[in-house]
Amino acid sequence: MTTSPSNAARKAREALGSHLREIRKDAGLTGRALAAATGWHFTRISKIENGAQSPTDQDIRAWCSICSVEEQIPDLIAQSRAVESMYLEFKRQTRAGMKQFMLTPVPLYERTERFRIYEHHAIRGLFQTVPYARAMLEFWFGFLETRNDIDEAVAARMIRQSVLYQGSKTFSVVLEEAALTTRFGGAETLAGQLDRLLSVMGLPNVSVGIVPRTAEREVIGQAGFWIFDDKMVSLETPTAGIEVTQPQEIALYSRMFDHLRQPAIYGRDARALVVGVQSELFRSN
Repeated sequence: MTTSPSNAARKAREALGSHLREIRKDAGLTGRALAAATGWHFTRISKIENGAQSPTDQDIRAWCSICSVEEQIPDLIAQSRAVESMYLEFKRQTRAGMKQFMLTPVPLYERTERFRIYEHHAIRGLFQTVPYARAMLEFWFGFLETRNDIDEAVAARMIRQSVLYQGSKTFSVVLEEAALTTRFGGAETLAGQLDRLLSVMGLPNVSVGIVPRTAEREVIGQAGFWIFDDKMVSLETPTAGIEVTQPQEIALYSRMFDHLRQPAIYGRDARALVVGVQSELFRSN
């Protein structure tokens, strides 16, 4: 069952409040003692700790300073700021069509210098051909019951690919072999997409690792995710996008990315795997 945006935000507020409660208790303070030290009414402490009220940045600074845990201030502020914006509902974002939705990440892509990308089921937008992108997007118009502007949406998705050719940016990509075989639009479309992937693999600022399906591994990825510098992680459910901005959480995703790429093959071996998948595709059609 998919969590609604309001429930996701409520649970995130409750988690933040619980964390602040533990900080207060570890400092040996009652709620009334903390309220007296901050000059707040004691009911405000209760509301924040129970997730009924979101703390401001200044609230968090005061709370942590009084409890002598100033080192936790950056993480807690990031957690607080993410509460209401962490869950981005696709249906709401695409109400007027897909084009604007496709263009929304462009400023983030322009700001980011280091991309780390893990995908397990499909080849994603930055590396897609027009036919593959079109075939992949067609389903979502009916599913999300949004206006069909597929031509504009595909063109907008192609615009996002310009960042690949900005030499200051680096792209570290890990694909599961399954991503090479998922068909959108039939064999010819997939063959063209694999050609495109081989071309992208030749760019000097792009590193593509592929995890063979027979590779021994210590962990599998539960979902695809993108890490933008060390500032944000983005991942998707079937109905919404999730943005993670807490430094500690981003660090965990970075560690997971390192584990997921360990069994990947690169360079000539990776290209040979892609060509092999492509050859098998032609033999079976």
